[in-house]
Amino acid sequence: MALIVQKYGGTSVGSLDRIRNVANRIKRLRDEGNQVVAVVSAMGGVTDKLIAMANDLTSEPAERELDVLLSTGEQQSIALVVMALHELGVDAVSVTGRQAGIVTTGSHTRGKIEAIDPSLMKQYISEGKVVICAGFQGIREDGMIHTLGRGGSDLSAIAVAAAIKADTCQILTDVDGVYTCDPRVVKDARKMPEVSYDEMLEMASSGTKVMQSRSVEFAKKYGVIFEVRSSLNDNPGTIVTEEHDNMESVVIRGVSIERSQARLTITGIPDEPGMSASILTALADAEINIDMIISNIAHDGLARHSVTMHSNDLGRAQAALKPILAKLGDSAGVETEAGIAKLSCVGIGMRSHSGVAAKMFEALGEAGINIGIITTSEIKIAVTVDETDIEDAARVVHAAFDLDKAPTAQ
Repeated sequence: MALIVQKYGGTSVGSLDRIRNVANRIKRLRDEGNQVVAVVSAMGGVTDKLIAMANDLTSEPAERELDVLLSTGEQQSIALVVMALHELGVDAVSVTGRQAGIVTTGSHTRGKIEAIDPSLMKQYISEGKVVICAGFQGIREDGMIHTLGRGGSDLSAIAVAAAIKADTCQILTDVDGVYTCDPRVVKDARKMPEVSYDEMLEMASSGTKVMQSRSVEFAKKYGVIFEVRSSLNDNPGTIVTEEHDNMESVVIRGVSIERSQARLTITGIPDEPGMSASILTALADAEINIDMIISNIAHDGLARHSVTMHSNDLGRAQAALKPILAKLGDSAGVETEAGIAKLSCVGIGMRSHSGVAAKMFEALGEAGINIGIITTSEIKIAVTVDETDIEDAARVVHAAFDLDKAPTAQ
């Protein structure tokens, strides 16, 4: 008997027929002798509809009330899944984030999981019940309902698996694993049988939409091995696990793309200690997620800082920097560029293989694709390109590293 945590996304429960399919999948696991906890998202499109209703009523909905509103989507789903299980003769019970003991912290609509008290879930499991848990939500210490933001249900599933010490965690979605690139962009992209936490983390933070990076961070921290697989078939998926020696023989594991990026450059900054901190603190206080950061000193001795972010955050970032720019005086200014995208090559094999950047840049150059900002980590090389070039860039780099072929030692 195994204790299995499953997560079903919005498309997996997007209709009553899909909900029946989920119930049948859970019943099969149960009939095989397993104990099951399923973390469920809102039905596909429900969260967007709730947000649209709020925006119809007010141009600035209070985030506290948004949390109350958005949490109802998952509560609807868990009740319907339990009803479908009851119809199949399966003893099941639903729990909200609060009932699941998920304690959160942080701002409304952007919660972080602080701790989980799984006592009630464990009680139901010991009684032989299937537990259907609402994803995406928890409760703050002050008793307020709190949602977890993008990827919140994945995070809920990983955290629940860690808290109840599950044997297996499965992230079930509308794709059947993690691919070497988005197969909608690169037709010969290949599903990977396994990937390390660090590679998955870099790919998630670089645009791969299968998992959010914070869910992968949580899994790595607590040693939760999980599998990304489809809820619509029984094909094996992609295992995300600890790094092992054989993984390093593969130089590049995958290529990720991230659209709708923007660059913001602050010019005329005095080259003094603390200036970078004040700029980044202002952006952090505005809760703007910064991605790439480049800094240099111009010929006049003044510094330039360039950062990238999602294009939706560009206006907020400019507003957050106004007080800083006012203190810097007339020498300071801001330059912006929208319509760019990020291309990333990821692989732990970079640690022991040279020439990866040269090969990547050569492929892009031969395709006539110009590069903007370049950043690197131990296992990633990322560049910005014009958004109109991003799909061609992904295809030529994917081909350059032969990612359509099964990996061999290099």
